[in-house]
Amino acid sequence: MSMTGANFIGSSRSALGKQTFTAFNPAKGEALPVHFTMATDGELQLALTLAKDAFPAYSSLPATARAAFLDAIAEEILQEGDALLERCSAESGLPLARITGERGRTCGQLKLFAQLLRDGWWVDARIDTAQPDRAPAPRPDIRRMLVPLGPVAVFGASNFPLAFSTAGGDCASALAAGCPVIVKAHPSHPGTNELVSSAIVRAAQRTGMPGGVFSSLYLSNEHAVQLVRETTIRAVGFTGSRHVGMTLFEAAISRPDPIPVFAEMSAVNPVILLHDALARNGRQIARELAASVALGAGQFCTNPGLVFLIESKASEEFLAAFADAVSAVPAATMLGKNIYDSYTTAIGNLEKKKEVSVLAAAPAGNAALCQAQAAAHQIRAADFIADSYFSNEVFGPATLVVGCADETELLRALSSLEGQLTASIHATGQDEWLLRELIPVITGKAGRIIYGGYPTGVEVCHAMQHGGPFPATTDPRFTSVGTAAIQRFVRPVAYQDLPDHLLPPALQRANPLNILRLSDGRWATEPG
Repeated sequence: MSMTGANFIGSSRSALGKQTFTAFNPAKGEALPVHFTMATDGELQLALTLAKDAFPAYSSLPATARAAFLDAIAEEILQEGDALLERCSAESGLPLARITGERGRTCGQLKLFAQLLRDGWWVDARIDTAQPDRAPAPRPDIRRMLVPLGPVAVFGASNFPLAFSTAGGDCASALAAGCPVIVKAHPSHPGTNELVSSAIVRAAQRTGMPGGVFSSLYLSNEHAVQLVRETTIRAVGFTGSRHVGMTLFEAAISRPDPIPVFAEMSAVNPVILLHDALARNGRQIARELAASVALGAGQFCTNPGLVFLIESKASEEFLAAFADAVSAVPAATMLGKNIYDSYTTAIGNLEKKKEVSVLAAAPAGNAALCQAQAAAHQIRAADFIADSYFSNEVFGPATLVVGCADETELLRALSSLEGQLTASIHATGQDEWLLRELIPVITGKAGRIIYGGYPTGVEVCHAMQHGGPFPATTDPRFTSVGTAAIQRFVRPVAYQDLPDHLLPPALQRANPLNILRLSDGRWATEPG
């Protein structure tokens, strides 16, 4: 089926608006075919009505039915074949190999959530049975579990046009939780959105889902904020800039009925290099760190934007090797002109600061093709601590090395940081005495602590934490990657002394779903 440029409102396509736009290929510097139509207020309202109407039926479906839906989405995405890969690559400037891998991750996380639904333990069923003879007062029968919040607004991300976008982790976890989804399609990859949305709609029809379980809309900035303010929406998933994330957050909390916004926004992901690690493995760390900084033209939320070390002969040798490695990085196309312009402006502003010196700069690329130049800069820790400007995120293939006079200054510099998604440590057993002081500091700052590795690369699994203290995310208790992401879109409900046949199956005495439950303080699958 050829692209129409229309919005997806439930199972129907609609293009009633007069305002259109086209996608842009940053790698070729040219507009792509197909005009996409911005949604009208009426189309937005219809999508909201359908989502509201779909919620009671969708949230009441057996978990196995929702699991079949998620599996079907993965299958239908694969059915899009090369057309999806080619359009996604053209709209993002990312190579086909990267997009192919991202498609695999997208389908893999859909299937992981499907398996989570079948396993059932994620509802966190907790049962305290009645004790009528307890003195001085009887205990009632209390049964608690997680239930869906309601329709969720998901904002597509620019840097992962598949895995963090229309059918990405936010959408997959919300659908798994039992919540209809309205996607605000990212304007940088509208064609990718149309192909993926088509796959989701086919999957919904194939598995008999309610018609309003999914919509995707091309929205103006004003309509995007309005979407968050609509009372039908019960939660928001967002990945992007701090400015936009906070705009959505403020819209959500200023509602008469405030709702949560799970926004992943800004992080510089410090990498801490201790003395003995540099003395033993400095050259290897230099090569690997430069590769992490440059990976994907630095357009990862986990890009290592800060490097901390204690000045020594070993650190001097490391910096020389690191400068050589950064200088050899080829220019790479960024996701779009706005991102490229923001990156070059940020680098220019950083280099105007008298406290900063250039450590290394790779060969310049073609500005017309949005090709970013990798760079590394350095600053003394005292200057870094004195001005929070230097801990701001630079989105692209750049990092700032902070040189510390001693261990005390290192700990002070780390303590001055805002919240982060990750913090990485390179150390050996000889550095362990310092680790005992350092780890509590960075645990207070980051959601994931990495030992001997680099922050780029986020495993999709049960144990992953992709979230951290503000401004990395708006709520550090949750993750946007891994199965725990489902917890963002549910809430606990306790049922006291309800007749057994009126309880949700997960809480019924016979445990008909055969799921793991906490029953009278003991994890078990037995009836109770």
